[in-house]
Amino acid sequence: MSKKLDPKDVELFLLENLDFFEARESLVGEMKFKHSSSSASSILERQIFRLREEHKKLMELLTSFVETASTNEDLFLKSKKLTLKILDSKSKKDAVEIVESIFRKEFKIDKPFLKFFNNTSINDVESKTGFSFHKGAIYCGSFSKEKVIALFDDEKVESMVVTVVLAGDEIGLLMLGSYDRSKYLGDEDTTFIEYIRDVLEKKLTK
Repeated sequence: MSKKLDPKDVELFLLENLDFFEARESLVGEMKFKHSSSSASSILERQIFRLREEHKKLMELLTSFVETASTNEDLFLKSKKLTLKILDSKSKKDAVEIVESIFRKEFKIDKPFLKFFNNTSINDVESKTGFSFHKGAIYCGSFSKEKVIALFDDEKVESMVVTVVLAGDEIGLLMLGSYDRSKYLGDEDTTFIEYIRDVLEKKLTK
């Protein structure tokens, strides 16, 4: 059994090593002191409070980093699966089924669609929505019910992201609709949807 420390010995050690706590701030933050109204005690209490707050913020930041890393890893794995499936598709119809299925099942998108139009039919969609479906076009956010119904035929869709997919003589629309108004905001990062669009165009224009 280890020998019990004598408080007097501890006190003498600290007096001889006044810099002991400089590299052990976390230990100071865990120590308990009897409350006192003296100036020295108040300063020490404020220092302890500051250290505890810094420790709390650090732990919250670390937790946030871990959660973000986990989310990014999950998105990467799903994106990888979708990409490989698209590249392995045997036809345009096959690619459409793959995209809609994975977005619905893996990404939990309420209304995922990949539809293709000829020049006449895309002009009709442009007329109903007021959108211009040219190469590289992306629309993201909450829109009027008229636009939503024209694209999804479902008035429950509250927000959406739509991008143009060019495939030979046809114009495709990759459309992701959500029943959550905050799912796709107007300032949403569209890097992911652009990446999937590029993969589709590369595959379908071969």
